[in-house]
Amino acid sequence: MAFSRICKVDPLSRGIFRKCVVMLCSLLTSLFLLYCLTDRCSTLPATVKTSTQVGGFFSDELHDLRTLRRKRLLQKWNTLPETVSHRGDDNASPVYYGHLKFGDDGEPVEALLLPPLDVLFPRRVSSRFAGAGQLSPLGDGTKKLPQALIIGVKKGGTRALLEFLRVHPDIRAVGAEPHFFDRNYENGLEWYRELMPKTLEGQITMEKTPSYFVTREAPARISAMSRDTKLIVVVRDPVTRAISDYTQTLSKKPDIPSFESLTFKNRTTGLIDTSWSAIQIGIYAKHLDNWLQYFPMGQILFVSGERLITDPAGELGRVQDFLGLKRIITDKHFYFNQTKGFPCLKKAEGSSKPHCLGKTKGRTHPNINPEVVQRLRDFYRPFNMKFYQMTGRIFGWDE
Repeated sequence: MAFSRICKVDPLSRGIFRKCVVMLCSLLTSLFLLYCLTDRCSTLPATVKTSTQVGGFFSDELHDLRTLRRKRLLQKWNTLPETVSHRGDDNASPVYYGHLKFGDDGEPVEALLLPPLDVLFPRRVSSRFAGAGQLSPLGDGTKKLPQALIIGVKKGGTRALLEFLRVHPDIRAVGAEPHFFDRNYENGLEWYRELMPKTLEGQITMEKTPSYFVTREAPARISAMSRDTKLIVVVRDPVTRAISDYTQTLSKKPDIPSFESLTFKNRTTGLIDTSWSAIQIGIYAKHLDNWLQYFPMGQILFVSGERLITDPAGELGRVQDFLGLKRIITDKHFYFNQTKGFPCLKKAEGSSKPHCLGKTKGRTHPNINPEVVQRLRDFYRPFNMKFYQMTGRIFGWDE
């Protein structure tokens, strides 16, 4: 009665009372929802997979995007320019950023070091995290033994192939040539593994050392590491390859004998000196025989060094198929450099600028006596024919 009397007598008090009731109900509802959410979150696992949030097609798409983002982020860290910082303290140890150093021979040397937070994200990370050490992102990968190797041949186009392949987000490769299976085998597989870059799930670890193809012990050693290793061989017209090999040596040792004098054991009889490495490497069929004792032909892919120049996207497509990867590297990644005479990348790995191979690639060959060139073609012809039969591919070097 008292309540009804107040309501009738004082309409203003009745309005205030209703508002208080509504606010109280809203507060109780919010607390209840907060309790439900807290209880639900506490029952979820520490790592929530995409499939628990989104099902079906969208789950797979989000997983692929997340994986690709991590791979690109890791590649970004690995391609930062190398610098040294002392953090303002003259007595502190220097911190190296980037992942490539260069040796005396001008070849890159792998050195994967992740940058600190304030270097990678200078505007997003507070200075209080600057001394927290190097960044260790979620899923930054592990070092693995290579699943694929570029084993040859010298002066065939192996450096170009490796640089082209590094554009693919699912390929991680050592920059320098490890020479593990020919020169450093006694160091052991763990030493070899440490040379490899870190890879994420689904990525392929690679390295290239062209001398493996002509090293007698290499097939057995690689097979002992893994019989499933995929092998890639870049081959080129053996005559042109020999001249290119000689040109490289000549640039380092200008006082070496002429190409003609090194080619023949006896210039009068025209007997070819097969002990000279520049000649021996081009006898592809002989070296392939050794590899087929340990690996089936299906695990060896032969890339044409000539087509790598005239149709890089086509040859890269074959390589990507061979490695079981999606064809991401296509025509849009290349342009032809008229000065150098071979294709270059429009955008190199981790860069937005065009990239061509260094000045040591594409040297001008010296003039060789046409009779010497023809004698070499006659010498290589039967070996080339056998190689065509073994590989099931005609490379057209004798046309």
